Amino acid sequence: MSRPTETRPPDQGTPRVAGVVLAAGRSSRMGAANKLLADIGGLPMVRRVVETALAAGLEPVAVVVGHDAEQVRRALDDLPVRFVTNAGFARGLSTSVSAGIQAIDGETDGAVVLLGDMPWVSAADVRALTAAFAHDVGRSICVPVTAGKRGNPVLWPARTFAALRALEGDVGARHLIAERPDEVCEVRVPDDGVLRDIDTPEALHASRSS
Repeated sequence: MSRPTETRPPDQGTPRVAGVVLAAGRSSRMGAANKLLADIGGLPMVRRVVETALAAGLEPVAVVVGHDAEQVRRALDDLPVRFVTNAGFARGLSTSVSAGIQAIDGETDGAVVLLGDMPWVSAADVRALTAAFAHDVGRSICVPVTAGKRGNPVLWPARTFAALRALEGDVGARHLIAERPDEVCEVRVPDDGVLRDIDTPEALHASRSS
């Protein structure tokens, strides 16, 4: 059961929150094309995600690259981001989470981990997470919720970074949320962008038709 957000004492200060964008995967379910470079509303998918992180005020924003690293870098080359190369991206999603967290560890109070294939997450969604985090005494794991469903991205407090760096295999960090129910703060957001990813050609086509 998630716990409610508590009011933050005024002397606790505004927390520093970084962004980690996961953009290293092979997108194997898409076939030969790298979905992160697919055009969504006139921009490469990954650029939409990174621009959202920047617009939400996350600082720094680290982009984890691996597969097609140079092409992904070129799609973002004029943006103020920190590139992190994950040479072990073929071993699964956990390696990108670990690399991204390692890159910002020690300089922030929390990090929003954004998936490069979720271009419909808005800056307002991310700001809702950071606002909840700022006003929470316990600095909870902040998870967006819409229509009764938990989505992404998730804001992780610095105390969880060691566990995130220790992840293994082709999995994300959802099991950490399940293991820490008393540390979770559910943040309601109005739209379903936090539930929508693009991982197949059919999903890409549907996203362009919607």
